[in-house]
Amino acid sequence: MGLVRAAVFASIVAIGGAAYVYRDDVMREVGPHLGMGAPAKAAETQASPAAGAQPQGRRGRANPGGAVPVVIMPVTSQAMPVVVDAVGTVQSIASVQIKPRMDSQIMKVNVEEGALVKEGDVLFELDSRALKAQLGQIEAQIRKDQAQVIQARRDLQRTEELLAKNAGTVVQRDNAGTAVKAAEAQLEADEAAKASVQTSLTFTEIRAPVSGRIGSIANKAGAVVRTGDNSAASTLATINQIDPIYVSFAIPQVILPDLRAAMAKGPVTVSAIVDDAKKQSGVMAFIENTVDPNTGTVTAKARIGNANELLWPGQFVKVEIVLGIEPDALSVPSSAVQLGSQGPYVFVIKDNVAELRPVSIKRTQDGQAVIGKGLDSGEQVVVDGQLRLVQGASVTVRPPTVNPTRPATPPRG
Repeated sequence: MGLVRAAVFASIVAIGGAAYVYRDDVMREVGPHLGMGAPAKAAETQASPAAGAQPQGRRGRANPGGAVPVVIMPVTSQAMPVVVDAVGTVQSIASVQIKPRMDSQIMKVNVEEGALVKEGDVLFELDSRALKAQLGQIEAQIRKDQAQVIQARRDLQRTEELLAKNAGTVVQRDNAGTAVKAAEAQLEADEAAKASVQTSLTFTEIRAPVSGRIGSIANKAGAVVRTGDNSAASTLATINQIDPIYVSFAIPQVILPDLRAAMAKGPVTVSAIVDDAKKQSGVMAFIENTVDPNTGTVTAKARIGNANELLWPGQFVKVEIVLGIEPDALSVPSSAVQLGSQGPYVFVIKDNVAELRPVSIKRTQDGQAVIGKGLDSGEQVVVDGQLRLVQGASVTVRPPTVNPTRPATPPRG
């Protein structure tokens, strides 16, 4: 019996110790059943009166330690270009394949691969010796024909004089006239043959039809070229016009009326941007006469000066089409605009209190968001610190952080 009593006593002591250690958990579990939850809740509320006074939306995330530090900037009204962005491909205005117009042998190549050539420059010289000899023969025949024409005309004159004196016959005069016409016809035929040979001689000097950059030269001096050869080797070289140059791009069909209206008022400026920094500007040159039904877009081309050869045929570039200037556009930095479930919004600061304001955005360009409605000029909007803000949050304004390593946005040309 002594051992049993000792075991029971030890169990009671262990249970009591555990109940003392976990007394808070026990009270949370059994308190509501014993009517003890209300005093605890009242005590909690009394210990933290600010918790009940704080709006539900501002607990925790907003103002956990006081006012939220933010950077603000004013809404500005300024002239802003109406710009349409697209992706374009650089194209040569003229891309000419140089091919021989006669069967011959290349005697000399006067240009290097990739060289810049001007219109009229002699690129290749073909063998012209046979044509020059043929030209010499024809020129000699022409001199003979000219002498025969002179003699025939003298004979005709003499027969006419004899006929006038009744010393000749009409038949003799007619034969002399026919001889003159035959000699003149032979002279004209030989002169035409000379012109043909001279034209063929020009084919032995292959000149640049346009100014531009020449590509690879497949045939060198000594190679035989033929006009009937349809292989790739029959093309001596290709010249691509570089300056000026085309930039081809596609625009949505909904923009077509605005683009045509802008072109009716005057030249429409188009800029091709390379690497987001280098820009070449030109004007709209061409709009395709049909809409692509598969994509709903219209192909257009801009003619752009390219003296520095920044643009290269086949290159992809960013394209900006300036349809006009909006004189009094309201704009804010793009960083001020946030996107929520109901659309874009900004935080407007009045008396150091944040107001969530829905806005409509017309377009975004050069780091600025052009506002359609929702803001007035001069209002202050938050550009940094929005993540900790909610409607009605208290704020403190701090100066913006200057990043000296970040390049400034280049102005539009």
